[in-house]
Amino acid sequence: MSAIEDINKHLEELRKRVVRIIIVLGIIFAFVISCHLYPIEISGIHLYYPQIDPINNVAAQITSHMKKSLVPEGVQLIQTEPGQALFAQIYVGALVAVVFGMPMIIKEAVGFIKPALKEREIKVTRNIALPALGLFITGCLFSYFLVIPYMLEFLYMYGDASGLITFLNIMDFITFVLQYLLAFGISFQIPLVMYAITMSGIVGDNFWRKNIRYAILAIVVFGAVITPDGSGVTMWFISIPMMALYLAGLVLEHKKHKKDLNLKS
Repeated sequence: MSAIEDINKHLEELRKRVVRIIIVLGIIFAFVISCHLYPIEISGIHLYYPQIDPINNVAAQITSHMKKSLVPEGVQLIQTEPGQALFAQIYVGALVAVVFGMPMIIKEAVGFIKPALKEREIKVTRNIALPALGLFITGCLFSYFLVIPYMLEFLYMYGDASGLITFLNIMDFITFVLQYLLAFGISFQIPLVMYAITMSGIVGDNFWRKNIRYAILAIVVFGAVITPDGSGVTMWFISIPMMALYLAGLVLEHKKHKKDLNLKS
């Protein structure tokens, strides 16, 4: 088989997997922006059933919940241009599709790179696929309940102290929330990435420990870039959890190194 034919084969395989991912994400997205979830109680169990309602859809329900749980008291959430609420719902629908479609994304990604991996690397990839999904969701939940509310409260308490009425644009609010949900969902993969790279033999056992100073510097810079203000305070809402995740990765790497030494002895 020629090199061109081999490349075409890989591109065709990639196209099929990308199409499958898009179809799954599209189905989830269509459901979120076209249906409304109504509560129902069966034998004391609270459940929800969907009905077609493109206006009062699931994305609108999620946006309303975000407003109630995240927007600080005294801050008014508004739209300043026609269609902003619609685009906000589209953004929310896209995020929900990515979160619930993550198992499919991971499955197809692993399936595509599997032929290029060695047996040891394939085993590592299988072992981290499910934890990667769990950590992504955990990162989103951590951000939603423990980071975003306090960060918004911190940023807007100065206006309240000055007796100002604060208005927050719906698009700015949704973009802000989704930015941090994705940032934390991805950053919570740090321990797994460190573990996978070490297990694959790409770096030595002490690589992460030796380069901890550079890692902390990179994390602080990332926190400063992603936070919306220049106070130098809110960046620690991002940096400190990421440092803790890096230390968790060091613990995993240490256990792996210790296990290898025991096997050799």
